[in-house]
Amino acid sequence: MLIREQLNSIAKDRFLILDGAMGSVIQTLNLDEKSYRGSLFANHTTPLEGCNDILCLTRPGAIGAIHDTYLAAGADIIETCSFNSTSVSLADYGLGHLSYEICAAAAKIARNSADKFSTNDKPRFVAGSLGPTAKGASLYPDVNNPSKRSIRWDDLETAYYDNARGLLDGGVDLFLVETIFDTLNAKAALHAIGRLLEERQIDVPVMISAAISGDAGRLLSGQALEAFLISVKHVKLPFGGQPWSVGLNCSFNAPKLLPHIRQLSEITPCFVSVYPNAGLPNKFGRYEETPEIMSSNIEPFLKEGLVNIIGGCCGSTPAHVAAIAGKANQYTPRKIKVTPSGVCFSGLEPFYSQDNKVQITKIDKPKDKEDFKACLQAGEYEDAADIARDIIESGESILVIETDNENSISAFLDYALMNPYIAKAPFFINSKNIDVIVAGLKRLQGRGLAGPVNQQNEVQLIRSLGAAAVETIADGHALIVPE
Repeated sequence: MLIREQLNSIAKDRFLILDGAMGSVIQTLNLDEKSYRGSLFANHTTPLEGCNDILCLTRPGAIGAIHDTYLAAGADIIETCSFNSTSVSLADYGLGHLSYEICAAAAKIARNSADKFSTNDKPRFVAGSLGPTAKGASLYPDVNNPSKRSIRWDDLETAYYDNARGLLDGGVDLFLVETIFDTLNAKAALHAIGRLLEERQIDVPVMISAAISGDAGRLLSGQALEAFLISVKHVKLPFGGQPWSVGLNCSFNAPKLLPHIRQLSEITPCFVSVYPNAGLPNKFGRYEETPEIMSSNIEPFLKEGLVNIIGGCCGSTPAHVAAIAGKANQYTPRKIKVTPSGVCFSGLEPFYSQDNKVQITKIDKPKDKEDFKACLQAGEYEDAADIARDIIESGESILVIETDNENSISAFLDYALMNPYIAKAPFFINSKNIDVIVAGLKRLQGRGLAGPVNQQNEVQLIRSLGAAAVETIADGHALIVPE
């Protein structure tokens, strides 16, 4: 039986238990700088204390023992100790070149533990953890310089590809793109995973989990939760198609995540996961929710049938996971919802259309659209962004950007996406130049539209970048290629 089939079978009958925090348990080991370095990095010039993932090379036994304690506590799925193992994150420790090696080691350690505890009645699975990095491709580090980003899509995708390749070669069963604060980072990770799976010609389920930054339920990048779901659920992955699960982690404790999981549970067409923090850290950096308190706080998720996969994030320990597993045995998991027909898109906010023929042009202010096009052609991108805001504020649902110039699409989006009144809408990149389309889509954290195209390879590329492919444009409508 394929891994996907095994997971599906279990998730329909009972809750799958995810493990808890790795860092919280590592802290109890009281490791010093020498312990982190081991003999491999005795002469490394950068301090390594706190670089938990390097322990997969220097203290593999300690990491394996932590996995074992979570499995003994009842975890069905354990996460690899690779949350910060992209070259982007490891560069802070002067270890960026070791991303593949660390990820492969992390996966092998977890694989060994999972195999040790697996039985026919209770198989155990390894999820390869891909963290968000500390850099956001949608965030503006300098509002006076719209073109500046702390990182770009291509750098993220390259880093995530090596991350995923190491995890896969080390033996993971599924990928977990987690703690997402910027959807554009997640889309780069999903594209890298898709590229790897296409090369290997294999199906590996993918879990996706976001971290929200406030009571309103938005990501740090400003995107609403429903818009985030639209962005990631339509990214096309080889063989499996859509993500295996979507959920939330970290952020807050369970009670604060509950209303957002209620919303997500209603609109998500796949399995739903949640693994909250054990409260918030006190002034000493300690998480104060005991296993009994945390499991009681999580019980409403179980009682209401909101989720399929449940575990713990920051501050949780094997004792927390054991308590959660005990509660989960008393309830039945969520049933996957049948989502409404039609098509959906997103910027910072969601947008729905009833069918594949989407209105993209209204005739009430044609001059705005002509002025917008003229500013784009003249390279007056700040002025173009001002007009774009007027177009959206006057009631246009989708912003149409018509250009065949790669520099123009990139420069305009630098200005437009900085303005939340523009960025709230989905964008349609109307171009016959596939390079322009790709450049534009690599800047959109939402689900946009692109085309017109009719070549199947171009349609597949647009979908893999998280957008809808447009076949033709006529009478102010864009006809979406059926999925």
